[in-house]
Amino acid sequence: MSTTSIDRARAAWGAQPPAWVVALAKACDDTSQGKVAKRLNISHAVVNQALGNKYTGRVKEFARRVRGEFLRATVICPVLREISIRRCQDEQAQPYSTHSRLAVALYDACKTCPNRRQS
Repeated sequence: MSTTSIDRARAAWGAQPPAWVVALAKACDDTSQGKVAKRLNISHAVVNQALGNKYTGRVKEFARRVRGEFLRATVICPVLREISIRRCQDEQAQPYSTHSRLAVALYDACKTCPNRRQS
C-alpha cells in the first residue's frame, strides 16, 4: 500500500497540519510533487521537504505562495487591484524593467507596498 502525500504530511505535521500543507499535499496527490513544484516555480525538493516538515528555508513565504496558488488567497495590489498572493510574490521578485509603463509602475509600487513580504 502506497502512502499518500496527505498521510505523509499528517505523520510529519500532526493530525491537523496547517491548511497550506493540506492544500499542498492534496495538489501532490491529485498530480505529482514534480508538477506541483513546476506550478509553484520551485524545486521538487522544497515540496518534498515541506510535506515532511523538514523545510528550513523561508517557510512563511513558501506558505504564502501555496496559499496564493492552491487556496486562492489574494491581496490588493496598488497597481493591479486584487491578485493572488503568488502573483504578488512574483511581481515583487521582478527586476527593474522599462519594457512597459505597467512594469515600471509595479516595480515602484512593490518597493513600498504593504503586501511586501508579509507572513
